[in-house]
Amino acid sequence: MSHDHSHHATNRTRLAIAFGITTAILIAEVVGAVLTGSLALLVDAGHMVVDAGGLLMALTAASLMLKPPTDRHTWGFRRAEVIAAAMQAAVLLVVGLYAVYEGIRRLFSEDVEIHSGALLIFGVVGLMGNIIAMLVLSGGRSSSLNMRAAFLEVFTDALGSVAVIISAIVIATTGWTGIDAIVGLLIAALIIPRALKLLRESGGVLLEETPPELDLEQVRQHILEVAHVIDVHDLHASRISTDLPVLTAHVVLEDQCFHDGHATEILHDLQECVASHFPVSVKHSTFQLEPLGMVDVEDACAPSHQHD
Repeated sequence: MSHDHSHHATNRTRLAIAFGITTAILIAEVVGAVLTGSLALLVDAGHMVVDAGGLLMALTAASLMLKPPTDRHTWGFRRAEVIAAAMQAAVLLVVGLYAVYEGIRRLFSEDVEIHSGALLIFGVVGLMGNIIAMLVLSGGRSSSLNMRAAFLEVFTDALGSVAVIISAIVIATTGWTGIDAIVGLLIAALIIPRALKLLRESGGVLLEETPPELDLEQVRQHILEVAHVIDVHDLHASRISTDLPVLTAHVVLEDQCFHDGHATEILHDLQECVASHFPVSVKHSTFQLEPLGMVDVEDACAPSHQHD
């Protein structure tokens, strides 16, 4: 538990640094948009507002995850990171769809005067800040959906800065401002699939889907192969957070196992099985060991579902 606490504290520090850098870039881009008259820079600044908000949500979630479990919140606030990731993915999807709309609209708009030299400077400053933030977050981006979402926020910011730089160079050399629209559409094509994937993954955790790396039928077969196991039913697997898979099952044993001491040994074997035999290690498992006669009792107690 202390290792997990230290790990989450490190992620919170990473997010705090990235949030500080993103906020500084946001302020610089707003000033730059006013000085240069660049619509591209102003739109990117608007994107930065969204991303700064996303990083703030991620930072808040990372702080909540450090709170210990209580009698009311028995898992603590581990699921906060999944909720934050889902919210960030939804916001990114909206930004991507807006970029498509705005890009198409600009293709048919009249050119406007843009100060390309200043635009280039602000684009480079933004890109440098984004790269630093990405380096800060990269060490923890595989640890949770929350960190992956935060990294994606900064990554899309970096793409926006690259777009501003490309626009500045093209405008300076050719005078054609329509490049803003084309680059914006390309960025949207990168943002939308990633946002949808992250939204799908976070939604899967919230809907308590079986972890994608875990084949429940394979788990069932492994359990049945344990000595003295007759049957397994009510087998469920889900995730409290991206790094905390859980599994529960009712396991039917031979009656003599409850009299000769085998039940305790079998319980250890079952827990060891799900913790070490599969691509995802399920270290939090709960098994209800039952004699054969208990199945009939459960069936009798189960509510009937009759339809008129």
